[in-house]
Amino acid sequence: MNNIKVAIHKFEKNSETVKKAVKSVNAFEYLPLNAKVVIKPNIVVWLDTPYPKWGVITTSTIMEEVVILLKEYGVNDITIAEGSLQMDPMQKNIGQKSFEGLGYHKLKKRYGVKLADAWERPFQKIEIADGLSLKLSTDLLDSDFLVNVPVLKTHAQVKVSLGIKNLKGFLNVGSRKKCHSADHKKDLGYMISRLPNLLPPSATIIDGVYTMERGPSFDGKPRRSDLVIVSSNLLAADMVGASVLGHDPCDIPYLVKAAADQGVSSDLCDIDILGEKIEDVAAFHKYTFSYNKENTLPKSMEKMGIKGLAFHKFDTSLCTYCSALVGKLLTIIAMSYKGEPFDDVEFLTGKRMRPCKDAKKSILVGQCLSALNKSHEVSGEIVKIKGCPPDPDQAARALKGIGIDIDPSFFTNFEMEGAFFMKRFENKPEFDESYYTIT
Repeated sequence: MNNIKVAIHKFEKNSETVKKAVKSVNAFEYLPLNAKVVIKPNIVVWLDTPYPKWGVITTSTIMEEVVILLKEYGVNDITIAEGSLQMDPMQKNIGQKSFEGLGYHKLKKRYGVKLADAWERPFQKIEIADGLSLKLSTDLLDSDFLVNVPVLKTHAQVKVSLGIKNLKGFLNVGSRKKCHSADHKKDLGYMISRLPNLLPPSATIIDGVYTMERGPSFDGKPRRSDLVIVSSNLLAADMVGASVLGHDPCDIPYLVKAAADQGVSSDLCDIDILGEKIEDVAAFHKYTFSYNKENTLPKSMEKMGIKGLAFHKFDTSLCTYCSALVGKLLTIIAMSYKGEPFDDVEFLTGKRMRPCKDAKKSILVGQCLSALNKSHEVSGEIVKIKGCPPDPDQAARALKGIGIDIDPSFFTNFEMEGAFFMKRFENKPEFDESYYTIT
C-alpha cells in the first residue's frame, strides 16, 4: 500500500502557496467533475468590534487562495459553510456578519461563491455508531467534495483542534452539547473521532499562518508561524499538524481512535512528508493552563496566594456554552483577589462533578451539573448557576455570595473582552489584520 502524502509548505503571501502545496500531494485527487464543493473555514466566534483573530479564525488570505484554485479546477458550485458560536439563542445573522467582516461577500461577487450560515440551514440526523446519532448540516451531506480549512491550534480539552475537530462546526446545537458527554467511553474525543466517517471525498488545508497556544479562542496565545499543511487524507493532515504543534499523535486519543477506524498507524509511519520537514518547523504549543497537583486551582492563581477556594479543573464534559463563563469566572476571581482567604468555596463544572461533602459552599456552573446534583446531599450550601448558556444574573449573585460584586453584563459583553485582549497586540506588526480581509 502506498503511503499517504502530506505537504508542509512555508506560506508566502501572493505566491500561490496553497496551489503549490495542493498540487505537490495531489490533494484534490478525489474531486469529481462538476462537483458541488463545500469549503469549511474555522470561525470560532464573531464580534462586531475588533478582537484578536490570529490563530482563532481561518485567514481570508488562505480562503481566497482555496476559492481561486477550485475555480482553476473547473468548479462552479462552491459554498462556504460555517456555524459560528452563538452564545445568545436570539442573536441573528451572526454567520452573515462574519462572512461580511472577513470579506467573503467579495468572494461571492468575484467568483460566484455561495455563503451558508449553518444556523439558517437544515440539519439531518445521522447515525455515527450503534444507537448513537448526531444532526449534521445538509450542506455537508449534500456536497460532493469538502475542502476543510481549519487553523493550526491546540485545544484545552482534546490537545489539538485541526481538521477533525473543525467538523464539529457542521453540527446543530443539541449535537454539539451531546459531544460533551458525561460517558467516559463515549466522550468528546470518541464523538469527534466518528465524524470523518460521515464525509464525502475531501481535502484538508490547515492554515498555520497564525498558530495558537492554549486555544481554541482569543484568550490563548497566538504565534506567527507562516505554515500550510495539506493532504487528501484528513487524518494524516491532522497527525502531521499535531506533530508540528509539538504533540505526538499517539498521545491524542481521538486521533488514535480515528486511525484505528481507518486501519492506519497513528505514529506517522504510513505518511510521507513533502516540503518542509516536521523537525524543522515544529514548535511546542501548550494546550492548557497548568493546574496544581490536586487539580483544584490554576497554578497562576495558587501563586497569587489564593486560599480557601477550589475551582476544579474542567473535563471534556464541559461544553462550549459553559466554558465561556468559566473563563470569565476565573478572570474575575483573580482580578478581585485582595489577599483575604475565601471561606471554603468550590466551583464545579461540566456534567460529572459532585460537590465535596465537607465544602462550606459548592457553586455548580450550568444546567447540566445543576440537574445532576439535584438530590445530592452535602453538609454545605449548594449554589446553582442554571441555564444553558448559564444565566449571567445567577452568576453575578453567586460571586456576590463570596464577596465579589460584578455587573451581570460583564458575562455577556464579549466585545469588551475582545477589546481587552486586543491590547496585547499593540505595536506588534507581525499580527497583521490584513490577513482577515479580501482586497
